[in-house]
Amino acid sequence: MSSRIKLHRDGPEFSRLVWGAFRIADNPETSGVASIARTVDTCLDAGITTIDHADIYGGYRVEALFGEMLATRPDLRNRIELVTKCGIALTSAARPEHRVKHYNSTAEHIRRSLENSLINLKTDHVDLLLLHRPDPLLDAGEVAGVLEALVAEGKTRAVGVSNYTPSQIALLQSKLNIPLVANQIELSVSHTQPLIDGTLDDCQRLGIAPMAWSPLGGGRLFDKEKGNPELVELLTRLAEKYGVPGAGTVALAWLLRLPSKPLPIIGSTEPERVRALSRAGEIIFDLQDWFQVLEVARGRPVA
Repeated sequence: MSSRIKLHRDGPEFSRLVWGAFRIADNPETSGVASIARTVDTCLDAGITTIDHADIYGGYRVEALFGEMLATRPDLRNRIELVTKCGIALTSAARPEHRVKHYNSTAEHIRRSLENSLINLKTDHVDLLLLHRPDPLLDAGEVAGVLEALVAEGKTRAVGVSNYTPSQIALLQSKLNIPLVANQIELSVSHTQPLIDGTLDDCQRLGIAPMAWSPLGGGRLFDKEKGNPELVELLTRLAEKYGVPGAGTVALAWLLRLPSKPLPIIGSTEPERVRALSRAGEIIFDLQDWFQVLEVARGRPVA
C-alpha cells in the first residue's frame, strides 16, 4: 500500500507512488474507458492516487482518453490528484502547424496548453502543472507571471518543472512568488546520475520532491540483451529476503530509501503488476544492501 507525502511544505499531498498514464493510447486493450477505469481502481486499492499526464502523451491523445473515462466515472476526480506537463511541441497529425519538434515556453502557449488539458481531462483544475523540458528560449519573468496567474485562477494548485538542473530551477524560482514544488527527473537503479550531479541535493536543499520517471529503466532493467543480469539477480534475491514480489518492487524500494524522498512513476496497466509494485514501501532497506545495489548497478564499489 503506497503511503502519502507532501511535495513541499506549501505544496499538495500526493501518493508516494504515482501512476503514469502515458501508455494507455498504445493499443485498444489499454485505451478503452473500462480498461482505464479498471487500472485506476487498481491503483486506488493500492493507495496510488496520483496520476501523471503530459499534453503530448500518445500523440496528444492520452489526456482525452483519460477524460472520457472520468466523464463516465466522475466519482473518481475527488479521489485522485492529476499532474500534467506542457512545453514540448511535437510534429504530429494532431498539430499540423508544427514543422519541427521544438519547445514553447511562452506565456500564451503555457496557458493554452493547460486550458486544453483541462478540457481533455474534463476537470476544472489539475493538482500540479510541470514545465516538461528546459527551454533555451525560456524567459523566466514571463513564465513566472503566467504560472502565478494560473495558480491564482485555480486552474492548477501548484507548479513545478521536469528535467531541470539546479541552476535552471534557481533562475525560475528567483522570479516566482510561489514555490516550485517538484522536479520530475529520470531516476532509477540503472540511471543514478542525479545522485551525484547535484539534482537530488538541490531537491533536499529546497525541500521539493523529485518525481522519478522511468524508475525501472523504461523496461531496460529487465531486457535480456540491454539490461544488467547481475543486478536483476541481486534484486531478485533481495525480493526473497524482504518478502516482496519481484525485482521491480525492490528497485522502487531502493529509490524510496533516498533522503530526497522521490516519487517513482510506474506505468504498468497490469493489475497484478501494479499491486506488486505498490508493496515497495514495505521494505526497510538495509544500509549495506542499498550500497550493494549501487555497486552492482554502476559496476564498481563506491570510492
